[in-house]
Amino acid sequence: MVTFDSGMLETPRPELRDRIALRVLQIGSIAVVVASLPYKAFDLDRYFVPKELVLHVCAVVTAVLLLRARPRLTLTVIDVVLIAFLVAGLLSAAAGVNPWAAERALAISCSGLALFWSASAVRRAGYVAPLLGALAVGIVIAAATSLAQAYGLQTEYFSLNRAPGGTFGNRNFIAHLCAIGAPVVALVALTARRGVGSVFGAVSMAVVAAALVMSRSRAAWLAILVLAVPVGVLGAGTWSRWCEPRTVRRLIVLGAAAAVGAVAAVFLPNRLEWKSDSPYLDSAAGLVNYKGGSGRGRIVQYTNSLRMTRANPLFGVGPGNWPVVYPKYASRGDPSMSSDDGVTSNPWPSSDWVAYLSERGGIGMVLLLATMVGLLVRALADLRRQDRNAEQVLTAIALVGTLVATAVVGAFDAVLLIAAPTFFVWTLAGVLSPTPENGYSVGRWASVLAMLGVVVYGGIAVARTAFQIAAIATFSMSSRLATLERASSYDPGSYRIHTRLAAAYLSRGDCTHARPHARAARGLFPSAAEPRRILSSCGGK
Repeated sequence: MVTFDSGMLETPRPELRDRIALRVLQIGSIAVVVASLPYKAFDLDRYFVPKELVLHVCAVVTAVLLLRARPRLTLTVIDVVLIAFLVAGLLSAAAGVNPWAAERALAISCSGLALFWSASAVRRAGYVAPLLGALAVGIVIAAATSLAQAYGLQTEYFSLNRAPGGTFGNRNFIAHLCAIGAPVVALVALTARRGVGSVFGAVSMAVVAAALVMSRSRAAWLAILVLAVPVGVLGAGTWSRWCEPRTVRRLIVLGAAAAVGAVAAVFLPNRLEWKSDSPYLDSAAGLVNYKGGSGRGRIVQYTNSLRMTRANPLFGVGPGNWPVVYPKYASRGDPSMSSDDGVTSNPWPSSDWVAYLSERGGIGMVLLLATMVGLLVRALADLRRQDRNAEQVLTAIALVGTLVATAVVGAFDAVLLIAAPTFFVWTLAGVLSPTPENGYSVGRWASVLAMLGVVVYGGIAVARTAFQIAAIATFSMSSRLATLERASSYDPGSYRIHTRLAAAYLSRGDCTHARPHARAARGLFPSAAEPRRILSSCGGK
């Protein structure tokens, strides 16, 4: 019996639309990794926006395919919690100061959950192995682009900031994905039907390990250390149920490959210009340092963000609105602020959990945590069942490792706030999560309502992201005011474009055209100094 999410949408057998949905997710696993733009004026968005487009397109296409013409939905407790999480996000977004930022952040969450439900349907259609294989390939490609940059490959699609970031533009983001994806790479290698799959797994593990070491990402390193504990305990506790000689040999090969990759990353010469003579030791020594450097900055940021939460305890300040509101709560010398211009250095806090708590309030945070705990409980319950074969046991352990890694890296940086890791985390959660036995059946109206929501909100998300890409490309083509105006019309929510236009008009003494763009920029980020300066120069507010 096939269902559409962790327990819904029954159909008697796999159909053509299930196979198409599988292909969309497989292609998306690669496309979301490599998608990037060459326009360096948008150093973050040239990576994030195209990946968001891939995320939204895959979510909409797979959800429509799997919802179409299916008679009813069956909801589990986790599904109900996730729907409540989305409703809470909508209520939170309605109160956000910057509606453009709220729509963008909420769209990422919606698409991620759509992929969770779609991947669950693909699992029930019997396509677990091909989907896991594609996800593992995507993770390895991400790691490979990082290594390619580290060893000298130069392209306009790579960024020199935070190298080696490959097609993510930031070494930390690739490291986070590698930490989250390490369990599934191991799972694919251990359960491969043929020897070539095992060879791919060994090479992949070496690549992932090398990228992790070379990233110097302390959050990713800590995630690997932490996930090793429950995975090791569960693996030892279920040893008799999966310890076939072939599997044990593959496990030893994977461990050796990971060690080789890590050692090679440390000792092979590369093109990275670290400021320290012992960069990897320095990063290891500062793994849990909270008294100085970025550790101290996080403590200051978390403390001020909690003040923001106390002022908006239920629904927060709105998805994506942390950088809009945070300057009001920033303390003197706050390292999260960019000099004295009234804007934050990054568009998110250095923690998923702080972001969700401050942006979506206690209600959204509790619902998200309940989902994660529910998935963890579901995996542990599946492990207790004695009728599970070796592959099912290893799959449940991989789900535990994926959830733990996500929680750890999310505690120290943005993960579920951005498109690429959102794609992998929720798709992995859907395809790895055991099939529930019970659910609540709802009528045809629910399927129609779900289809309407996917088409309307998903269509808005796809169109908005496509216009953002058009705005970035147009803005980068020319400095002519007519060109910049066209870019602004494509993306009215771009603070960067509005500010650039306002400053350009002001330099010509044209306050008539400068004021509207300065006011638009001020509306997006009320604490920002540049729009206020331009308005003051034009003798207005």
